[in-house]
Amino acid sequence: MKYYSLNDNKNTASFSEAVIRGLAPDRGLYFPQSTPRLDESFLTEIANKSMVEIGVEVMRTFVGGTIPDARLEKIVTDTLCFDFPLIKINNNTATLELFHGPSMAFKDVGARFMARCIGYFNEQNCKKVTVLVATSGDTGGAVASGFLGIGGTEVIILYPKGKVSQIQELQLTTNGNNIKAVEVDGVFDDCQEMVKSAFIDDDLKVKLNLTSANSINVARWLPQSLYFFFAYQQFQHMRINKNLAISVPSGNFGNICAGVVAKKLGLPISHLIASTNINDTVPRYLQTQDYQPNPSKQTISNAMDVGNPSNFIRIQSLYRNDFNALKQEFSSYAYNDMETKLALGELHHKHNYIADPHGAVGYLGLQDFLAKNPDHYGVFLETAHPIKFRDIVEDTLGTTLKIPTQIQQILNKIPEKTSLSGYNAFKDYLLSQAV
Repeated sequence: MKYYSLNDNKNTASFSEAVIRGLAPDRGLYFPQSTPRLDESFLTEIANKSMVEIGVEVMRTFVGGTIPDARLEKIVTDTLCFDFPLIKINNNTATLELFHGPSMAFKDVGARFMARCIGYFNEQNCKKVTVLVATSGDTGGAVASGFLGIGGTEVIILYPKGKVSQIQELQLTTNGNNIKAVEVDGVFDDCQEMVKSAFIDDDLKVKLNLTSANSINVARWLPQSLYFFFAYQQFQHMRINKNLAISVPSGNFGNICAGVVAKKLGLPISHLIASTNINDTVPRYLQTQDYQPNPSKQTISNAMDVGNPSNFIRIQSLYRNDFNALKQEFSSYAYNDMETKLALGELHHKHNYIADPHGAVGYLGLQDFLAKNPDHYGVFLETAHPIKFRDIVEDTLGTTLKIPTQIQQILNKIPEKTSLSGYNAFKDYLLSQAV
């Protein structure tokens, strides 16, 4: 499997090269040259497969021989070390819980897979890899957990000052070891732009071996396709004779893009729904066919506070930039904070389920789709444990959440962070790390 830059399809790389570089030299996102359909027998027998068997089969497609099968199986086994239960909400709706990993967010799978791939690729390299990641909330915690103690790596996490929850910030800033946190005076889009700028900075290229752990990196993004296989597998166990629609809370659009990849590989998902907060660039585009990103706005579903989602160009490429083809299989809806809180209340009081704000947005998008498409069964992804948004959830529902062990362990730790403003300050900081 080769990967090409979405800025120039002549600029190609192997999987290992794409992972280590993160972003192509022309600043384009790497993209697989093909998404070959999986063997039909694998899909028909998926109900009887283990998670690791599914993971190895799917990821072998994208690794392209750069990792031996035995090592790939170990990487997948280490990555999928927790469950992904499908929880019934009502007669036509369920949620796939993706928060049972160490950072209690869906990004644990991508972060763990990528960390172990980089660890393997760097075993014969004496030069340290510096991993840059911009986060609007959950990415940073997952990357910190996934890379903690991985030899030959240093991780630098950028996050917007005052725009992540208290627990999210503790997950970013209390790791020590090879994990460093940088608080940026700005919004997520500023953090992401600083990371992208660092990759094309000639001064930094000389001093540092940079890569990214955002969903711009193929090793962070592609493993998220496994969620959709796990959802479909459990849907099969339910023996429901309906088409399957999956709603994904969407910010930078990496997760739902991975869902499109799963569909292109042959997974029989009928429809995908990108559910967003008021950062509604994609819902507006699907209404007008005019892509006009706006500056990101702060919401209670902060991990989706992205004004210009990087991965949407990948989704367009998967549909060969055919707007009508995209619209047939892909919808997108936007919701404000009040609607999100009402959904939290409805899930709790009507269905005895406590969601986080992102899952509540996913639920809203799914219900809007199902109202027009009653022939479908719907699954929404619950992407983070409610405790990560404790104040919002407890205040909205009038309840007290039990604190899981993963969170209890960090509550009394002291944050360690560097505060910066602007790219020049960030560049100086990176150069100081190279000394």
